[in-house]
Amino acid sequence: MKTRNLGIASPLTVSTVGLGCMGMSHGYGAPSDIDEMVKLIRKAYDLGVTFFDTAEVYGPYTNEELVGKALEPIRNEVKIATKFGISMNMDDFKQVLDSRPETIRKSVEGSLKRLRTDHIDLYYQHRVDPNVPIEDVAGTIADLMREGKILHWGLSEAGIETIKKAHAILPLTAVQSEYSMFWREPEKTLLPVLEELGIGLVPFSPLGKGFLTGGITKDTKFSKHDFRTSVPRFQKENIEANMKLVDFVKGIAVEKNITPAQVAISWLLYQKPWIVPIPGSRSLNHLEDNITAANVTYTPEEMRRINDFLDTIHIQGDRYNAQNQSNIGH
Repeated sequence: MKTRNLGIASPLTVSTVGLGCMGMSHGYGAPSDIDEMVKLIRKAYDLGVTFFDTAEVYGPYTNEELVGKALEPIRNEVKIATKFGISMNMDDFKQVLDSRPETIRKSVEGSLKRLRTDHIDLYYQHRVDPNVPIEDVAGTIADLMREGKILHWGLSEAGIETIKKAHAILPLTAVQSEYSMFWREPEKTLLPVLEELGIGLVPFSPLGKGFLTGGITKDTKFSKHDFRTSVPRFQKENIEANMKLVDFVKGIAVEKNITPAQVAISWLLYQKPWIVPIPGSRSLNHLEDNITAANVTYTPEEMRRINDFLDTIHIQGDRYNAQNQSNIGH
């Protein structure tokens, strides 16, 4: 697989398509068998993936343990991204934002142990903590970089002003944000700022949380452990209203003799050369499907036609419910 660079000041070279590991143990139903997921992660590496994404709160903790176990034999051949700043109150399972310097240091040590490594390639603040100045966060990360525990840092789902302020203090390598044909808000202000500053973008949910694959219909029933049960866009009436997008994606797939998933991922890759999507997978078929998207090509005319059509579509339903805008769908 080809590679791409995230960031300019201190570039991080990774595979063109990464692997989001969250869904293997968090968020999309009951956790998968650990041994099977270890095999799948190692198979991803065999297929050319060198960029793996996790977070301490996925599980919590169990996803980092899975990734660490899977990648330990090939640690020096891959790049691992994980995140700090969201903890889980185990009494009521509510998310708690906490990016105090002492908490970051505790999180780093825990992640290093679970990931079975002495350094983290890319360390994101999972969500901005309104109670901790970004200057304090950047200063703590800078200290950890000097200690060799962190090689690059980034922000996830952060606002434009926070990104600018953080980057001015300690250059960011990447920003993680939801971005797909199903959620194009980053095109308005985020992408121009990242391009100006030389920061890479790592889109999570590039398949629209599964919607763009065509496998979800208004009759789909999500399990109680699937966070999409609380997402407005996945309510029956909104799924039905948004099927126009799925039908369009399916049409492009037929034209190019590829799958809808490959359309969605390859479209992202064509938007900017510094975009590295991290689709998740729990099956070998889906993994191979997603990775193959890196080989899809478009003519300028094809891409123009696709984007022109996307501009005509209005997506119905919010991506998170109003009570939980910090929802970690990633």
